[in-house]
Amino acid sequence: MSIYRVFDRIVTACILIAAMAGANTAFGADWPQWRGPKRDGVWTETGIIERFESPQLPIKWRMPISAGYSGPTVAEGRVYVMDRVAKPESQERVLCFDAHTGKELWSYAYDCRYQGVQYQAGPRCSVTIHEGRAYALGAVGHLHCLDAASGKVLWKRDCRQEYKARIPVWGISGSPLIEGNLVIVPIGGRQGACVIAFDKVTGREQWRALDDALSYSSPIFIEQARRHVIVCWTADRIVGLDPASGRLCWQYPTPWERWPIAIATPVLHGNLLLFSDAHKGTLVLRLGQQEASVDLMWHRRSDEAESAAALHCLMSTPLIDRQHIYGVDGRGVLRCLRLDTGEQLWEDRSAVPESNWATIHMVRNIDNIWMFNERGELIISRLSPEGFHQISRSRLIDPTTAQLSQRGGVCWSHPAFANKCVYARNDEELVCADLSAR
Repeated sequence: MSIYRVFDRIVTACILIAAMAGANTAFGADWPQWRGPKRDGVWTETGIIERFESPQLPIKWRMPISAGYSGPTVAEGRVYVMDRVAKPESQERVLCFDAHTGKELWSYAYDCRYQGVQYQAGPRCSVTIHEGRAYALGAVGHLHCLDAASGKVLWKRDCRQEYKARIPVWGISGSPLIEGNLVIVPIGGRQGACVIAFDKVTGREQWRALDDALSYSSPIFIEQARRHVIVCWTADRIVGLDPASGRLCWQYPTPWERWPIAIATPVLHGNLLLFSDAHKGTLVLRLGQQEASVDLMWHRRSDEAESAAALHCLMSTPLIDRQHIYGVDGRGVLRCLRLDTGEQLWEDRSAVPESNWATIHMVRNIDNIWMFNERGELIISRLSPEGFHQISRSRLIDPTTAQLSQRGGVCWSHPAFANKCVYARNDEELVCADLSAR
């Protein structure tokens, strides 16, 4: 073989490798689980628009779906979401669509009765995508591991039946978390099975932990004192668990008052953990650096704060930027607190109309905070100790009434940001809008 033919083959191989790499990256950044790649509400893509061109975002595609609270997730060119159909039989479904065209790729349905569950619109949890598998947890404890490309069932567990799960009044809401070879789910089972870890490939139980009642908060993974720790917020306490064994590393009691209501996801910032709920307000725990431990930095609630100025998040997870906390309380009031003391610096009532259980989801993209409020509006903003600065606002999707019949309906599901697009759902459709700068 001549040197020229060898050179030609090398060049051809390099072109093919480059093409394959381009194909693998053409989909852009994924949003494969609840609140994004790291569960922290951070969107890292660049080349995004700085402001909207019209009061209504142009829709790239829309597909009909049924009702549900499950926020979409995006991985490897596919979008996943769960919903519920009530007739002719009550079923939960896992749906998969092409991320670029909206074409339905597959769906998987199973019978599911919502006995004793209030707000019956549908599943709450986002589908977690990992290494070609889709992990879907339903409102009453049906856990499925599906092939992400085909929808084939790889394994399944009925946690309500197997573990006598005590389903909270608003249904199971903590999205599955992958850690190592485990999928970790909060299901509220009896006999020490509040939190369970299954082998992510086989579905075999690896450990169970806690006798606590269940809250609605999703677990997160952190690194502390040179070890991995799973942070779970139950109805009774905040705990750190060893992911390999489920052993309790530390705990901080947060007993419920009127009823269990912890919904917001824990927020990690350096060596601090932030928690906020509608009844008890906001607290910050300091993580031990030499050992797996925590201590209280501060706790602030409205009935103990001057002028009742305190952050009581309901469904909205707050964020921390530098030395300040920004969050939306259960009335829809956007508040800024000092991180070191919890003292409120300002409040704003324009991001979402003020009303009971008003909800907004905040995602950071470089210096901008993208907000999706329950009116179906997408807001590009800046947040600072000086106040809330709205850069641009546009309608993305219409509120619908299955999730909440009051005030003309709501959009309570968290959107996904991937492929320089936003993916959002209501009770009738899943939509995609292009957010790339042209």
